[in-house]
Order: sequence, then structure tokens, then C-alpha cells
Amino acid sequence: MASPLTLADFGEDAVVARLGALLPPMAASVLTGPGDDCAVVENGPSDTLTLLKADSVVEGVHFVAEEKMQRVGWKALCRAISDIAAMGGRPLHALVALATPAETSWQRVADLYAGLRRAAEAFQVSIVGGETCHTKGPLVCSVFLTGSVPADYCVRRSGARPGDLLLVTGRLGGSLRSGRHLDFSPRLEEGQWLARRGCVHAMMDLSDGVAADAPRMAKASHCGLSIDLNAIPRHESCGIPQALGDGEDFELLMAVAPSAIGSLLHDWQEAFPKLPLSVIGRLTEAREGMQPSEIFKTRGYDHFQHS
Repeated sequence: MASPLTLADFGEDAVVARLGALLPPMAASVLTGPGDDCAVVENGPSDTLTLLKADSVVEGVHFVAEEKMQRVGWKALCRAISDIAAMGGRPLHALVALATPAETSWQRVADLYAGLRRAAEAFQVSIVGGETCHTKGPLVCSVFLTGSVPADYCVRRSGARPGDLLLVTGRLGGSLRSGRHLDFSPRLEEGQWLARRGCVHAMMDLSDGVAADAPRMAKASHCGLSIDLNAIPRHESCGIPQALGDGEDFELLMAVAPSAIGSLLHDWQEAFPKLPLSVIGRLTEAREGMQPSEIFKTRGYDHFQHS
């Protein structure tokens, strides 16, 4: 008898797709459901849309047990804020659910919440409640975050068009090794600035690496993809494989109309002189596939196919 299929047999993207098929039909007020950085929901007659995001940090997966918990708390909230940023929105209210063994020291939990508070104050988020429960497994901190975005400026990952240029903020690679994944600042101001330009057709945050996230944008937009490996901006001591596949960068990846690229890069330099904005490829017709194909054989981080 064949062994039962496991999540590892599918991989993260296929698991998410299969779970979505099990859900009931969405209400008419849901503009974007599973498959984007955030869900997007109408607010009745308002010209502002609501953004909804849930994210978790798990001990042993997103941080080591010996890590300073203030840093873990910062990361837990900032991961969700990064997804709000990728939609061009601003974060509003958060719920925090904590599952931890009863033997966990009070100081460890207090330090976690100190980090949550620091992130909330930095990005004007109100933590309005949540849940605590006992677990026999590792500590898990889950954040549910709401946000808002003007309807005219909501940028989804599905809006890219063939011919659009693919750009990324910052530099990539080595986030886990260096510890940057615990101290990053979500590109909130930058995301809002980009969304209001009118030339950014699609945007998402880079949590699993270019090799995983860029194809997600292309597929959501029914496009192909061409990456210029030599154009990938990398942190010092990081090679192209690390920049493509390490993940946990939390930079912004976007598709931009080619006619606007000159003015966008010029104005970006004036607005954010310390943060690079780099062209790393372009969107193509879907029939052209993902190129160069070898970089997509070993994808970026996948929760169900990494030990």
C-alpha cells in the first residue's frame, strides 16, 4: 500500500492552493482572497479598502531558542507590516496569539512583548488583543494585522504586464546568517510612495527569495519572467545563489511600466537616497516561461520542503 501523501510531497504553494479549494465561496465584499500578500476587503461605500494579514514566527524555524526575545517580537509584527507595505497600505490594528509551554519563563514572554511594543510604536500599530494558550511544542507567536489603503492605490501582485520591468529595493542575501531577518525595517513609507506613482503595476514583499517570489508574481499576472542574474543587488559576501534563495529579506519586488522607469529611478534617488532600487529583469509573455530556467529548479524557501 502506498504511503499517505504528506505536505512535503506537495510543497508550500501547492498546499496553499489545495487549502483554498476547501474554503467556502467568498462574499462579494472580498476583492482579493488567498494568494496575495494581504486579503483585500471593501468597506461598503468607502473609497478606502481594508487589508487583512496573518503571520507567525515559530521557534526553531524563524528564530533559534537562544535568540533575544525582543528581536523576535519585533520580527513577529514587522513581518506582517511588510505585507501591508507591499500593498501600498498602512497598518492599523493587531491581534497577537501566543502558544508556549507552561514552563516558559515570564521574562522570556515579557521580552517578546517588549519587542512587539517597540514595533507597534515605531509603525503606529495598536495591539488590541489576542490569545494565549499552552503547547507542548515550540513557542509560536502569531499576528493578525489589519490595514487600510485608498482603493486607487492598492497594488496587488497580479497586475504585472508583459514588458514591465522587474525591480527590487535594497540588497539581498545572507539575512539569516547575518541576523538581519530579526532587525529589518519593513518598507512601509517606500511601499506607499511606490503605490502612489501610478506606474507600479504589481508589488509584493520578498520573504522566500527571488527564486520563489518572482515566479509567484509572474504566475499571478499570467506572465513569463526573465531575470538578469548579474543585476541582482547583493549584500557583501553573498553570491547570486544566496541572493536568489536565502529569503527573509523583506524587500519589495515590483513590476513597473518601462516608459516610467527613468523618472521613477530619478525621483526615488531623491526620496530615498540611502536605499538602492534596482532593475533585475522583466515580465514576458507567459509562453516564454521562467528564464533562466536553472535558477527556478531549486526554489527559494519552502516551509514544507525544508527540514
